[in-house]
Parts: sequence; structure tokens; C-alpha cells
Amino acid sequence: MRRLVYLVAVTLDGFIAGPDGGDPSGSEWFPVTPDLVEHLVATWPETLPGPAREALGIEGPGEAFDTVVEGRGSYEIGLAAGLDDAYPHLRHLVVSSTLADRSDLPVEVVAGDPLERVRQLKAEEGKDIWLVGGGTLAHALLPEVDRLVLKVNPSVIGDGTRLFEGPFAHARFEPVDQVDLAGGVRVVTLDRVR
Repeated sequence: MRRLVYLVAVTLDGFIAGPDGGDPSGSEWFPVTPDLVEHLVATWPETLPGPAREALGIEGPGEAFDTVVEGRGSYEIGLAAGLDDAYPHLRHLVVSSTLADRSDLPVEVVAGDPLERVRQLKAEEGKDIWLVGGGTLAHALLPEVDRLVLKVNPSVIGDGTRLFEGPFAHARFEPVDQVDLAGGVRVVTLDRVR
């Protein structure tokens, strides 16, 4: 069965974006260092947006993922950059009730229950499903998150979008791998304890 993998950059205090909710990539607290890019290219090249893949000469299908799921807020970061599909090499789903009538978008808009849609995706044949974010969608999908891959940055920001944005919910994960990059990012992989 396919797994839902929440692969995301996070601060030491558990935030995936700053208080403005904008694109945190390349910010002071989420620097995109050469060693991080190297690691992503070697491990999950499909998590790089289309223009970055093109610039790096990366082609072909995903190594680990063939599907990406994200919330409207995350999707709008790509839209603001002029990308109506940041991941054209993947099946791309955006969870949003406000985009439900946008049939012109090259992505599948999920206006209904995201938990049910992810359960349908997991039952299909294919590679794993990448959950980009944001925190509110991650919280809604927590019952189906099988693996966390956290790019832990050595920063504390005190406020912003939490890794899981929502009311109290308990789930237990155990560490299965860790890669310490020279630039300070620690890539920690944890699998759900069932």
C-alpha cells in the first residue's frame, strides 16, 4: 500500500513558515544550501519544482513519489511565483474549497474531505504520496500520515505556521533514519507506530 509522507522543512520550535505564512524557502531560518540541494537531488529529486528540475537537468518520473498533495496556502506560493503547477512531473492535488470552480487549473482540486481523498489515493497502485503542507492540511490528514521526513533547520522563530496546525491530537512516530548535512540541516525520518 502507498504511504502518505509529510516531507517538509521545519524549525527547531516546530514551524514550517513564518508569521506571514509566505514562502519560507531561502529565508534566514530556511536557507537553501548547496548540500541540502545535493541531498534532495540524490534522494527526492521529484520534490524540486519544475523550473529547478529543468535548471538542474533532472528528468523522468519521481523516485519515491508519483503524487503530491498540498493545501491552498502552499499552492498559492507557487501561483505567486507564476507557477500554476509547480510539480508538473507529479500527479498534483490541491485541497481547497475556494478553488473548486477553477476548472482552468492544471491540478486536481479537492473541494471535499481530504482525508477520504487521501485514503482513495493510498488504495491505488503507485509510489508514495508526498504531502507538501501546510500545517492545517497536515493536521487534517494526520490519521493517514505514515512517515515524517523533517528537514530540521537549526533556527528558532517563535511564531508562524506549526508543523501540525490544529487542536490536540496524538500520534506516535519512531525515528528510522537521520542525515546530518554540513550546512546545519538535520534530515530526520520517522515512521508511524501503529
